[in-house]
Parts: sequence; C-alpha cells; structure tokens
Amino acid sequence: MQSVVVRFVGDSGDGMQLTGNLFSSLSAILGDEISTFPDFPAEIRAPQGTLGGVSGFQVCLGKNVYTPGDKADVLVAMNAAALKVNTEHIHPHSIIVCDIDSFSAKDLEKAQYMTDNPFTELRLPETVQVVPIPLTTLTKESLKDSGLDIKSIVRSKNMFALGLVCWLFDRPIDHAISFLEDKFRKKPALITPNVKVLTDGYNYGQNLALSVNQIRRSTKYEVRSTKYDTVPAVRHTSIAGNKATAWGLIAAAEKAGKQLLLGSYPITPATDILQELAARKDCGVITIQAEDEIAGVCTAIGAAFAGDLAVTSTSGPGLSLKSEAIGLAVMAELPLVVIDVQRGGPSTGLPTKTEQTDLLLSLYGRNGECPVVVMAASTPANCFHYAYMAAKIALENMTPVILLSDTYLANGTSIWQIPHLADLPSITPQGVPSKPRQSTACAMYRLRYVPLSPCTAYAKEPFNPAMRDERGIRYWAYPGMEGYEHRNIGLERDAESGTISTNPRNHEQMVKIRAAKVAQVANSIPPLSVWSPEDESPGSPENPENPESPEWPENPENPGNPESPECPENPGNPETFSNHSTLLVGWGSTEGHLREAAISYHAILERSETFSTRHNANLERSETFSTTERSETFSTRHNNRGTVDVAHFNYINPLPLNTHEVLSRYKRIVVCELNTGQFASYLRSQFPDIHIEQINQIEGQPFQVEYIVEKLKEISDK
Repeated sequence: MQSVVVRFVGDSGDGMQLTGNLFSSLSAILGDEISTFPDFPAEIRAPQGTLGGVSGFQVCLGKNVYTPGDKADVLVAMNAAALKVNTEHIHPHSIIVCDIDSFSAKDLEKAQYMTDNPFTELRLPETVQVVPIPLTTLTKESLKDSGLDIKSIVRSKNMFALGLVCWLFDRPIDHAISFLEDKFRKKPALITPNVKVLTDGYNYGQNLALSVNQIRRSTKYEVRSTKYDTVPAVRHTSIAGNKATAWGLIAAAEKAGKQLLLGSYPITPATDILQELAARKDCGVITIQAEDEIAGVCTAIGAAFAGDLAVTSTSGPGLSLKSEAIGLAVMAELPLVVIDVQRGGPSTGLPTKTEQTDLLLSLYGRNGECPVVVMAASTPANCFHYAYMAAKIALENMTPVILLSDTYLANGTSIWQIPHLADLPSITPQGVPSKPRQSTACAMYRLRYVPLSPCTAYAKEPFNPAMRDERGIRYWAYPGMEGYEHRNIGLERDAESGTISTNPRNHEQMVKIRAAKVAQVANSIPPLSVWSPEDESPGSPENPENPESPEWPENPENPGNPESPECPENPGNPETFSNHSTLLVGWGSTEGHLREAAISYHAILERSETFSTRHNANLERSETFSTTERSETFSTRHNNRGTVDVAHFNYINPLPLNTHEVLSRYKRIVVCELNTGQFASYLRSQFPDIHIEQINQIEGQPFQVEYIVEKLKEISDK
C-alpha cells in the first residue's frame, strides 16, 4: 500500500493535536510524504467525555500523498464519545485502537449511548478490527512512581498511545523523545515522565498478544516513501500553513530590503501568523496587536506610507471590517498584503472549520470600483511561496494584494523543501522617478518616468504624486526622502497633478487607471497549467516550482504564449486534449483533493475499459446482440466519459492570460469548491461563452475524494 491514514481522536484535553503532530513529524523524518488535518471544536473546553468536546487529528503518510485521506485505516479513540463521533471516518476494514477504561457506564451515558454495548450499537462492520487497550490503567501503572498528581498522569495517556502507534508503524521513538525534550524544555520535570510513558507504550506494543500481532503482519501498513530517492539532497521539514505564510513574508522582506510590519488583531484561525511573526524579532519583524481589526489594517497602511512591507492578517469577519481601509489603500495606491485565513461563516459561524466562502468578498467586497490582486495558496507548504509572491506583487505594483488561505491549510502540515534565499525570485520595490521627460511611449499617460531605487536620486522639481512609470504604476516616495514630500489621501486625485479632484471625466479616467494597473499584473504571473493523472509534471502541490529552475522567468516577454519555452507545460497544443475530456477546476486548498479524484476516476475508467473489452469479446461469441448493441453496451456509458485533467488556480485576479485558451479546449468544465459556486460564477462573468458545471460542498470540512468522484460520474453520465 502506498499510503495509510491514521486518525487520533479524544477530548480537547487529551492532547490529540500534540500526538498527531509528533507522529506526523516522525513519519516525515523517515522520508514519508504527509498531509495532515487537525479537526477540533470551537469550544475552549467542552465537558469531558461529551460529543461536543471531541478533537481529532488525521494524517495520511506514504508516497504520492495529496490529502489527509477520506477514511482512517487506523482510528485511535481515547474515549466513547470520540469513537461515536468518528465512526463515519472509518472504512469496513479499519482498525480501532480504543481506551477501554473510558467506556464505563458513566462514559457511555455522557456520550449519549442507548445501550451498554457501544460497538454493537454503532453497527460497526464485522470486518472492522477493534483492539481494546486499558490505556488509562497502563499509564497509571507506568507513572505511579513519577511524583505527578493523578490528573497529570491520566493526561499522559496520549503519549502511551503514541508509543503504541509508533511500534505499529515501525517508527523509532528516538526522534519523538527529542521532540518532547524540546517541547518541555521550560518544564524539565515533565520530560522524564512523558519519555517513560512513551517508551512503555512502545514496549507494550512489542509484547501485545494476538490482536496487534495480526495488525503488524498486515503488509498494507508497511508504508515507505521513495519521493526523495532520486532527487539531489536538500533540506525538508514539515510545516503548517500559518507558519509557512509567516516565513514567506519574512523572506520577502529580506529579499526586498524592507522592514516587515504586521498590524493585526487576533482571530481564529489566523492568530498563529501574528504569534509566529511576533517571535521573529531576531529577523527585524515588527508586530502590532491592535485593539480591533480596523486599527490593525490602518496601522499597516501607515507602515506602507512610511516605506515598509506592510501586512495585516485576519479571517472572514475581520476582512469585512477591513474593507473600507483596504479601499483607502487602493485609492492611495499603497502596497499592502492582506492575509485572509477563511473559516466557516457568516458572522462568528464555524471558527475552527474550513470553507472557501470569502472569494467574492475579496474580489468585490468594497465600495466603489476597487480592484485588488487576489491570490490563493493551495497547500500548507506552498503558503510560503504565495505569501512571498503576494509581497512581491504588492511592492512592485503598488497595490493591495489579498492572499486567501483557509483553516485546512492554516492548521494542516505537509512536507516543505526549504529554499535558499538566493534562489527566490528577486523583488524590486517601486522606486522614485528621475527628472521627467516627454514621451509618447504610453498612450494612457502624458509623461514617462524612469524608476530608480529609493534615495538614489532626488528630484530637483517638486514631486508630483500623480507620476507613473511605463506600466502605469505610481512611484513610491515616503517620509524622509528629501524633495519627495507629498500628500496621499483617500479622496479622488487629479490624474495629472495628484491634487483633489471631483471632475467627472477625471474620476472615470482614474478608475480605469487603477483597474489597468491590477490587470497588467497578469503579464508577470505564470500561465495556467494542466495536470493529468498520467503525467504528474509539473511538481506536486507542495512544491509548485520545478526545483531545478524558477517557476517562471523574471521578465517573460510573452507569458501567455503557450508555445513560449517559458511555459512549464504546453497547454496551447490542441492535440494534447481529448474532445470528450473533462477538466476539473479548483482554487485554493482543493488542489490535492482534485488530483486524487482525477487519479481515482482515471482508475475507474481503466477498469471499465478492461471489463468492456472482455464483455464485448464474450458477446461476439453470442448471437444475442448485434454489433451496434455490443459497442454501445459499455462504450457509451464509460468510454465517452473521457479523461479527466485538473487545472488549479492560485492567481484569481487577474487570471492567467491563457485561461480562456485552456478552458475552451475541454468539452466539460467542472468547478469544485467549498462554497455554493463563487469561483464558478466569477469564471462565467469573465468567459460567458464557456459552459461551467459545479461540484460544491459547504459542511465546514474539506472535500472527500470519494464525493468528488461520485458527483463527477453523475455529471459525466448526463
């Protein structure tokens, strides 16, 4: 088996997130690809043993891993409530390891069981193997001489369970011990007991009788990844999306030579970005925890006016509150990065659950004609890349950029190849002009100016804040630059002088100038590429760029030309697409799920084609069916479904230049997203001649691959 899915579940105080993270990190060290999904309630601490307080952590490990998996192969349940809540997350051949000590009559009552036999009541298939282990009793025995109080001892049973699972999957616990020593370095008294109970859990697994020995003999749990066997030695680590986002911003500030300032207000699930950056004062990062969302973004705008890389982080409710201030940044034409870690809504909604429901808010949720660049990360690891690119686009184009993440990406982890700063794309912040000269190079503007690095030359004439370069980007002068003093305001400016103007024609001209400035960003983003299950190039979602070369050239002459060697693929060749093929389209965090769905669907078609060939061969020996009937028996229903490819969008406004060209080559376009169809409606507004179908889900959970495949079959059979 290429991969296996393990799910740890228990009370919010049972340490399931720590247990899952440790096990995932161990697997990553051993060379497995990983994808994780922490799933926990919004309540700070629900009553112990109740259904509302169940917390979970799911990890898929192995090779060719794109998602945390649909169903768990191994479920580790710390109590009766956790088992009840998570029966929908197992398959008929799963293994359940449970703490039988937490299945007393009182525990069953709190978990709302109606009988005293939970396994029968839950109607678990006979093929599910239940391994009852007295985890609480064994933990108490292990730590009876530790000097800890009984409450602290019982809370350590997650480490006993981790040791057992490490034995089950041949994970040496040496690295786990190192992780524990690092975690409890400020509480050294807790290191020894946690290491002891972890070791005892591992040893218990070795000596366990028939049930676990049966598990161990099952070859389907012997997973090893070969992903890195044939590539040059590079450094990798597992990283969560919020941390990767923070590090991407730090790298961008360093590359651009700018001070990084984050003005933010704590909000789930974006707070970790604020916390991570606050801990990086050694990198020169400044963080301001403001009194509210509006103050946070206004602080960042002030930093942008002062010449810094300005960032604000939030979630959906905060993005709504920041909308007026983002409009100010658009009108003032200041570089600003807005990180929106989406969650279930509206209002307070589902604070710890995931959705993709802020897309239209990001595109249009401001008064007036107020365009901004909108991007979206697609894996925890590439949050680094797209945070970096968001900063690059903002600084080079003097525009706000909204980067969309979500709860699934923010809290999940995946393997990340640590880059060298020198290998990252260069960032050249917009500078200030030299002496203006007359030019007719740009029809939209009367003057053309030569951009220089800040403070390398000083204007001998009064600085005109309306001046722009040949791309239509205004220059960036900030306090402390002699000769470049100016006012920047939220009122409409005259296109030529930069002073306040209420002239109707001038307003329309400025609206078009600001829109054109955002639209021209399409010239510097990579073209839309198509991924096929038969050819996994270009790289995995975790590493969107080819490790041997940049994702795209610094200044591509024609990034939209599919014949150009700059393109990572050749989406412009119509011969590479089937007239009956289907294109799965997604954006943001659904990329891995769409790839796995395409792989699964492709496998179904291959099996159907094989069966069709054999069946029709048998029919040819019979006189019951005519030749036409034989050919239609299976071909019509299966073969006409065609192939399924995937096109995933990380750049949403503006869209890649070749988007229409790619979409128009497919017979069927199916947009999959965790909302009611926001990206589908956006694509329809941009390309009304393209027929688009939808697969949608709004449950506060990531897609299940099986669900996408079933819906895709329904659509294909129409």
